Amino acid sequence: MAVEMLTYIDRKTLIHQLTGATKLLCFFMWSTATMLTYDTRILLLQFFLSIVLFFISKIKLKEVSFVIGFILFFLLINNITIYLFSPQEGVGIYGTSHILWELSGSYNITLEQLFYQFNLTLKYITVIPAALIFLITTHPSEFASSLNRIGVSYRIAFSVSIALRYIPDVQRDFRNIARAQQARGIDLSRKEKLPKRIKNATSILFPLIFSSLDRIETISNVMDLRGFGKHNQRTWYSARPFTLYDYVSLFLVGVLLVASIIVTYHDGNRFYNPFM
Repeated sequence: MAVEMLTYIDRKTLIHQLTGATKLLCFFMWSTATMLTYDTRILLLQFFLSIVLFFISKIKLKEVSFVIGFILFFLLINNITIYLFSPQEGVGIYGTSHILWELSGSYNITLEQLFYQFNLTLKYITVIPAALIFLITTHPSEFASSLNRIGVSYRIAFSVSIALRYIPDVQRDFRNIARAQQARGIDLSRKEKLPKRIKNATSILFPLIFSSLDRIETISNVMDLRGFGKHNQRTWYSARPFTLYDYVSLFLVGVLLVASIIVTYHDGNRFYNPFM
């Protein structure tokens, strides 16, 4: 059976035991610490901790390999684009220039530019494991109740929950339609040339869109019949009270955020400069 991507996987781990609100707040603080700093030492520590948490959550690499590969591909494109449009950004930030390879004009490859783009890459790969942990270990209904708990309108929270629940449905529809089209003789394998495969893929895209629209209409009618949105508040079946683990987790991630801010801004500069 094909592995579904970015869907909730129920396992018996410490991270699964945390409430959705705790994981949401921890992810927010973790992401904030990562976005604010360019201190390589902090980013390396966060990256190490994110890998440890990834293994604690017992997420198998094959369950997220496609998503990781997709993100890393665009991360590579992002790095190439940064170098093409701003090849001396690192030199301007760190104030020195150590040329490794001399190329045409301003496209000399400098140690400062490589270090700057290394930090950018580190920021991405620090957040990716945390985001995957949050998405895969949090049930959509509990995620919705968590959003509502921190002040988000329950209408918006419920919409997010439906969107997350819809991901595995779309994946199943895609596989079913693809198999049906292949049974009719439409080849989508690598045996066909790429232009032909792209053309054949449209035979999956349009039925998938129409089936999605039909499901959206069905859900909308059901919600209207049940009076969704009539009241300003609602209760949540999947909501859970905080436990000691939740408070400890929030405290530890909060300490990490504060320590990150202090270390980053103690000298008035966000960038850790090893060249001075």
